Amino acid sequence: MEKAGKIFCIGFHKTGTSSLAEALRMLGYTVTGPNFVNNRQFPTNALSMALEVANQYDAFQDNPWPILFKEMDHEFPGSKFILTTRPTDRWLKSVLKHFGKKDTPMRKWIYGVGHPLGHEKVFTDRYEAHYAEVAEHFKDRPKDLLVFPLTEGAGWSELCPFLEKPIPEEPFPKLNTVAIRQETEKLTPKKAYWRLAKRLEAGDND
Repeated sequence: MEKAGKIFCIGFHKTGTSSLAEALRMLGYTVTGPNFVNNRQFPTNALSMALEVANQYDAFQDNPWPILFKEMDHEFPGSKFILTTRPTDRWLKSVLKHFGKKDTPMRKWIYGVGHPLGHEKVFTDRYEAHYAEVAEHFKDRPKDLLVFPLTEGAGWSELCPFLEKPIPEEPFPKLNTVAIRQETEKLTPKKAYWRLAKRLEAGDND
């Protein structure tokens, strides 16, 4: 029996993945990710663990899904792939700010080192190599890949035609932005949650 097609968001972290995940939920998809970030067993069992999760959801975002895009393409024929993009210098600035010297097994699996500070070239080389690899893989299949510059303003008008979905009346979500983080960091977790929920309801997510 042929597996149903999925939606794989294969842009690297810090390229708008949280906003895209929320947009897909608004369109009615079940979404998961990031997955296995601190699981030390994942690097040696990556494909089997990913496939177990892949059978349970419609759409996938953040790690480890970008790294496994070829395997997912093979396992789930007819899937759609969304590549969120961000200029390399801005992406590096963001990962340095958020990850710094903090190691995770996932980042070590992806980059060979667990944190970006002091390893900036390793991270940017891996980042740019991934985008080149995706472009090469889908060069003859433009209907299967959406290059989606979300941080540059892309939204419903690009996403919905690709997924053959009607455009919602609600604004495209913008989660995890600098302004929201700066505001919520000053609040207790409970107040931060309700503040974010109100923003989403009102469509005020900049």
